[in-house]
Amino acid sequence: MLIDRYSHSNIDTFNIYLSGALIDKARPAFLQWPRILTMRESLTIEHPAIATTTVLQAQGLFFDYPQRALFADWSARIPPGVTLVRGGDGCGKTTLLRLLAGELPADAGQLQLGELRLDQQPDAYRQQVFWADPRSDAFDQMTALDYFKSVQLLHPGFDEPLLAELIAGLSLAPHLDKFLYMLSTGSKRKVWLAAAFASGAALTLLDEPFAALDKASVGFVMALLEDAADHPARAWMVADYQAPRDVRLAAIIDLGD
Repeated sequence: MLIDRYSHSNIDTFNIYLSGALIDKARPAFLQWPRILTMRESLTIEHPAIATTTVLQAQGLFFDYPQRALFADWSARIPPGVTLVRGGDGCGKTTLLRLLAGELPADAGQLQLGELRLDQQPDAYRQQVFWADPRSDAFDQMTALDYFKSVQLLHPGFDEPLLAELIAGLSLAPHLDKFLYMLSTGSKRKVWLAAAFASGAALTLLDEPFAALDKASVGFVMALLEDAADHPARAWMVADYQAPRDVRLAAIIDLGD
């Protein structure tokens, strides 16, 4: 497999609801997770009982757009593995990823990735987070190969041998010397995905990773996420309308409809 696999056993899931403090009082203290707050009363967070390590901690985030409030005193601990950020159009999935990446400044609150706090060490924090907006045209004047080189410069854990496997698995070899504006939507998204999985970042943020992909590429990315689900130290957050099939989730953040 492309990502080192680690096996776990005795997995079960429990819920935390906004309507109460911490549900499931029988859990030992080291498994208790903070209450998650948003402007939506229906939000549910699910965590596996084995998740005892925190990759990312968000504390007291506030963020409003001029026309609407999205997050108020929002806190969460993101464990290793794959976390789903689920919700309908306009519920804040992409906004949340941009906040966690440090691309969009929160109105208040703190983000900590391992020992790195965004407000104290912004450059070091961003080196450990991969985020690329799949709708962006910011890199359109770069070739796919040049884009990969730029990602490698930003992320010290970038894995070149893995990138070669990703290029092959996503059928990107014919497109490496093309400018990104020349690529189809699906091929352009595959460039982002190859960079994401090769980045070696502690936290990888994926926004609708299966959109516009062909069937073979969907299966390839699904297999990558299945491997990622067992990683003991890195986290992948996937924003989408539904859970990726057959991928064991470390947590679910449900932002509602």
